[in-house]
Amino acid sequence: MAGEDAGAFLDALVTNDVSRATVDAPVYAGLLSPQGKVIADFIAFRAPDGALLLDVAAARAEALRQKLILYRLRRRIEIDDVAERLHVVIRTDTQPGWVADPRRPDGSLGYRQLAEAPPREIAPVSRYEASRIAAGVPDLAVDAEPEEIFALEALFEEFNGVDFQKGCFIGQENVSRMKRRATTRRKFCRVACEGAPPPFGAEILAGAASIGTIRSGIEGCAIAFLRLDRALEAGERNQALVAQGLTLRLDPPAWLIMPARGDD
Repeated sequence: MAGEDAGAFLDALVTNDVSRATVDAPVYAGLLSPQGKVIADFIAFRAPDGALLLDVAAARAEALRQKLILYRLRRRIEIDDVAERLHVVIRTDTQPGWVADPRRPDGSLGYRQLAEAPPREIAPVSRYEASRIAAGVPDLAVDAEPEEIFALEALFEEFNGVDFQKGCFIGQENVSRMKRRATTRRKFCRVACEGAPPPFGAEILAGAASIGTIRSGIEGCAIAFLRLDRALEAGERNQALVAQGLTLRLDPPAWLIMPARGDD
């Protein structure tokens, strides 16, 4: 995204202050619906020439581009797809010129670089997916439908994806209200299991009550989208969480903000 007004334009739309993005320090953000649900999330890099480069899942890239074009109106801003020219490369260890994924600055999601040529050696995507799921991090292009989940349910606060102090953005009213009232009880959370996880979309039960569903998983754990308060209450009653006959154990990462209890 290039043009004199590009930064200010994007800043007025998305959840974070993308004007802070630099070549060495990208910013995680998302474009929401007016109701506060996630259309697409992305990592914004600042190119050496000042343009903003958005690292977004291929499955959501065109939808995001079309939304930005819709909001652009008559502004002199170029919004181009540069996927054929630039490649996102991820590695587990840091090297000069590589930056930590801003969602997890500790490097647990690896280090990223935008390169004009694909790497000569390409590790299977499954390796990155396994590390992502093991870390308890959802991929919103995989684990959620567009406009299914509110921003704070999608862990935008935990992943440094919301600037609560900046000016307005689309969906801000709902995000601010959920933050202020601490009403984000349904969230993504890692769950542990023995062996292979239940299939994607499997219903999670606490007794007879349905409290969520399984999303992506690997051997021994999965990402779940569920009512965390109900899951915690079940644990206090020594009531197992079950999905398709498989017992699950709530296994929240230390950084997950746990919800207040009570009914919606």
